[in-house]
Amino acid sequence: MTLAIVVHGGAKTITDNKVEANNAGCKAAVEAGWAVLTSGGTAAEAVEAAIRVLEADRTFNASLGAVLNDDGEVELDAAIMEGDSFGWGSVAAVQGVRHPISVARKIMDTKPMLLVARSAERFAADNGVEMCAKEDLITGEQRKEWEEEQEVIDRPNTVGCVALDANGTLAAGTSTGGTTNQLAGRVGDTALVGSGLYADNKLGACSTTGDGESIIPVVLAKTAIDLLDGDRHPDEAAQMAIEILKSKVEGEAGCILLDGQGRVGWAHNSSDMACGYMTTSQDKPAVFTKKKTLAEKI
Repeated sequence: MTLAIVVHGGAKTITDNKVEANNAGCKAAVEAGWAVLTSGGTAAEAVEAAIRVLEADRTFNASLGAVLNDDGEVELDAAIMEGDSFGWGSVAAVQGVRHPISVARKIMDTKPMLLVARSAERFAADNGVEMCAKEDLITGEQRKEWEEEQEVIDRPNTVGCVALDANGTLAAGTSTGGTTNQLAGRVGDTALVGSGLYADNKLGACSTTGDGESIIPVVLAKTAIDLLDGDRHPDEAAQMAIEILKSKVEGEAGCILLDGQGRVGWAHNSSDMACGYMTTSQDKPAVFTKKKTLAEKI
């Protein structure tokens, strides 16, 4: 029985004073998802559990900690997909929801659809997902950055997770607050199956992060999954997917990949990318804030 889980906290520049927080957040998310997997839970349940941890951590750009749009408000996107049934659910531009990934999960269990704004919020409330005043998701740091029009250096674009459960089922999930000062109502790649995430039991599961306007036209998650064909290692496939993006569009991006054998891969062209993973071959989670190049390893 092979179990595996990988999380990311976003492709970005991580300043020295935020390294510890990024590592701690990714480790906590991995542990939450791993606890689900080792207790017999499904990959989708593990993905939801891990992302909920990241959404509750103000280090990351998802729910609490999300950046503010041009109206000075938090709008959230999230999605989840399961690789056996190809079930999926997505929400976009929602406010006053503490865990948008849980709304997406509820939608996946109902019927595949993408709900936005007030419709998604009504669905969340009707299905018992934790609600809050929309102002409760704005931290002092976020408000100060927005009011002073500061350049946001170390707030990531998206958080995500991929997991493999004991039944061999793969799942992927993403969650984000978008980009700083984005137009109200703007939707990036996170909520879009194929771009922000994808899962197929025959190949693997992928969650992406980065500039949505660059990720969407190259359908980055599906591109990375297709590169797993022929038993290519996820690490090679992830790097190839990022190289394809770089060859076609401008922008920073990253992705995490997991195949049905529990092999892990990740890559990014941003300065840093918070990442953590755990498999049955490890005795504790591994966490990183940067993928070393071959030259750096030597």
